[in-house]
Amino acid sequence: MAAPRTNLPIDPARIEDVIDGLARLTEPGRPYTRRAFTALFPAGRDFLDQRFRAAGLETRIDAAGNLIARRPGRKPGLGTIMLGSHSDTVPDGGRYDGIAGVAVALEVARALAYQGIELDHDLEVVDFLAEEVSIFGVSCIGSRGMAGVLPADWLARESGGLTLEQGIRDVGGDPARLQAQARKDIAAFLELHIEQGPVLETEKLDIGVVTAIAGITRIEIIVEGRADHAGTTPMGARADALAAAARLVTGIEALAKSLSEGPGHFTATVGEFSIAPNAANVVPSRARLLIDARAEHRTTMDVFAASVEQMAEQLARETGTLIAPPRRLSDNMPTPGDPLLLDVLDAACEMAGASHRRMASGAGHDTAFLAKVTRAAMIFVPCLGGRSHAPEEFAETDDIALGAAVLFNAVIQLDKTLSQEDVRWAGS
Repeated sequence: MAAPRTNLPIDPARIEDVIDGLARLTEPGRPYTRRAFTALFPAGRDFLDQRFRAAGLETRIDAAGNLIARRPGRKPGLGTIMLGSHSDTVPDGGRYDGIAGVAVALEVARALAYQGIELDHDLEVVDFLAEEVSIFGVSCIGSRGMAGVLPADWLARESGGLTLEQGIRDVGGDPARLQAQARKDIAAFLELHIEQGPVLETEKLDIGVVTAIAGITRIEIIVEGRADHAGTTPMGARADALAAAARLVTGIEALAKSLSEGPGHFTATVGEFSIAPNAANVVPSRARLLIDARAEHRTTMDVFAASVEQMAEQLARETGTLIAPPRRLSDNMPTPGDPLLLDVLDAACEMAGASHRRMASGAGHDTAFLAKVTRAAMIFVPCLGGRSHAPEEFAETDDIALGAAVLFNAVIQLDKTLSQEDVRWAGS
């Protein structure tokens, strides 16, 4: 963990003020809960808007409902260096997930102003709308919208009589302009996030420079057996769907452990499981399981999926059950960090005196969607015990401040490095 440093260009107290201020805006008895599209979310947005304006930034809400604060650069039209994350939480979630990234982005803008540093590029600080899974069952709404890849049919999704279209409108967005919004002026995007894992804490390192955001694939498997009397059907004459599915689960775990020892990050979890008829005296006739698999390298995911299909075919033969070919319900490719930005972040760590390593992210982030329209990369800071999405989520202010110093250094270097020709225009 980072020791307090007195030579940083960052004011840790200002970062802590933003994090603490948002933490106070939580549902009674549910720390820390401030979900997008619920009654408390606008209060958090108002708090941030006030802090942004007090820092001398111009604020607006874009078509996707993202809160954006802008610091104009000296050379109009050169492009925008963007920093940010999200302020919404999961139910009973944490006070740092996403929030630390927004607080740090604001602090970088304030530190630049305090030191009288003018950038050639515009600088924008963004609070993305609904990065977490929202009441509509979908996530990264704001970053998808900014990148122009929010599915049009999502706008009709409904929760408690509210559509996503109306929800975006209620926070100040303009759904009618969403499909034409894709930003083409963003020269680079950087995001700070707590690690949400134990690696940095275990290795006593200050910063993780994120090489890639793992692709996430969700695979459904349905096992059809035969319902029989549990007391009278001989053990050798059964087609027990649960017994077959249980062997699948343990096989998937063993396969995932093996693949995780190879190059790159890999995990696989059977997170949903159900059986029918779910009665004590009936041999199970049906089982359904859902796999959440995450891979830094696509080739690893392909090996996993093919192996699971072979495993299912073999178990069906051995158990007398019918196992349909595994079905991919969703399939997202990995998002590598931009090589130029990764090198700049490594150098920025050295300048700040921060110990660091490169590592993959097993969780999804807004960065994955910004990468569709610009150069994008992330850094991680340690969190206590790797805990996240829980009230116990905690990160030291000094660790976050050191991460802010790294972004501060990176922004200054990027402003010098990037040119108008280097902006990777969407669609080019």
